[in-house]
Amino acid sequence: MTRPRYRWAQWGDLNAFFGLMLDNVTNLVILSGLLGGVFGYPVDMIYSLMIPGTALGVLFGDLLYTWLAFRLARKTGRSDVTAMPLGLDTPSTIGVALAVLGPVYLETKDAMLTWQVGMCTLMLIGLIKVVFSFFGDWVRTHVPSAGLLGSLAGIGIALLTFFPLMKIFSAPAAGMASLGIILYSIIARRRLPLGLPGAFTAVAVGCLIYYFSGSLGLTSAKPHLPELVWAFHLPLPTLDFIHGFGRALGFLPIALPFALLTIIGGINTTESARVAGDEYKTRDILLAEALATIVAALFGGVAQSTPYIGHPAYKAMGGRAAYTLATGLFIGIAGMMGIMGFIVEAIPEAVITPILLFVGLEIVSQAFMESPRRHSHAVAFATIPIIGYLVLIFMDGVVGRLSGIALPESITADHATLRAVGHGFILTAMLWGGMLASLIDGKTAAAVLQALVCAAFTLFGIIHSVSPAGDIYLPWRAQNPLVWEIALGYFIVAMIFLLASSGQKNRRSA
Repeated sequence: MTRPRYRWAQWGDLNAFFGLMLDNVTNLVILSGLLGGVFGYPVDMIYSLMIPGTALGVLFGDLLYTWLAFRLARKTGRSDVTAMPLGLDTPSTIGVALAVLGPVYLETKDAMLTWQVGMCTLMLIGLIKVVFSFFGDWVRTHVPSAGLLGSLAGIGIALLTFFPLMKIFSAPAAGMASLGIILYSIIARRRLPLGLPGAFTAVAVGCLIYYFSGSLGLTSAKPHLPELVWAFHLPLPTLDFIHGFGRALGFLPIALPFALLTIIGGINTTESARVAGDEYKTRDILLAEALATIVAALFGGVAQSTPYIGHPAYKAMGGRAAYTLATGLFIGIAGMMGIMGFIVEAIPEAVITPILLFVGLEIVSQAFMESPRRHSHAVAFATIPIIGYLVLIFMDGVVGRLSGIALPESITADHATLRAVGHGFILTAMLWGGMLASLIDGKTAAAVLQALVCAAFTLFGIIHSVSPAGDIYLPWRAQNPLVWEIALGYFIVAMIFLLASSGQKNRRSA
């Protein structure tokens, strides 16, 4: 019997391509907007140094996933295999920009060093992912989901919904038109006329309103299309990331959680693909995304790639393997030819950030839906450190603009406290969520251990760093006694858990 030929390309790949491509473009727009607009990083260096290598990582990963789809089709003899979607990881792209690249540049004003630290941080993330790709199931079993998903929910609330909302209201007519289409077609899952793809239609309509209303003088903005300048930035392998190793090591509390989150995400997306009919090997999917991250770092990239949640949706669109191939080629070539710089400047942030808002809402709802219902308080508890970091970002900006002015002592003290709350926010969120989930489940010993880990990590600045840049340090070199006070607080919490549970046991035995 002749096996059916693999139909690797069909019309459904077009819708799938627009969805996956725009997700990646959105991340690059936000990365450029945050670094250039918020932190003042030189935009030309973003386009010439950071984006080409980052885009190459997406190209490499999508080529691997396309090949895995062909291999699965050949192995199973099925003609409807859908490739796993891969692209830039939204939480870590924004998180690294806000918690690593931006602070380093503000502290040093050295654009080259900032790039090197970003590359090295990405390399550390990639190496961590390679190691944990062989132990993914162990991580999934032993790391409480409330901590992992709760930290993601905090990122969704603070970084992926609040920041996009700010951008939407910077050009409200165009931004809210784009948001309306996203709400209708993607979040509410209602069909648009003529079956138009939601993400593409939202961006297209938003751009039309932005440029048309601006040209008629109906808005305060005076938009103009940037000039398309062909600038060939071929990403070349470089070991410059080694020069950023010293500073990047201090950002391990950022790198480790982001790596673990994509490992868990990769396991979940592979499982959802299996349910949808495409049974990929989990280790192959995890290794492919880890290698794509390392390739990006080696060629100057600063943002990691990851398998996207939503394989069943791409399959329902009719996507096969052509959409990942097309996405990889488009992002990779556009990043090298200077086209990506034109796209980033031509698409208003107000128009494209509603896609990020959707991603944030999806992450938040997933955190509460996928965690056991009894852990809802633990998930909510885990979001608090991320919100603390959001406030710290704004406080840093205000204090920075007031440099040279003698600030009241109360403001200085509040700023120092905010640093302690916000620094290491992802790892703090994971530990807080896991600690409370353990208590809820009656696993007091695990909760005690997690409180003691928090105390130990605090002493070294792994969480609650009092350093302005969030660096790690030796306890006796910390300049702020708050380090010892917070560590003592965690130790007291651990003792309360231990003594209370011992008293409970004694009453039961009596």
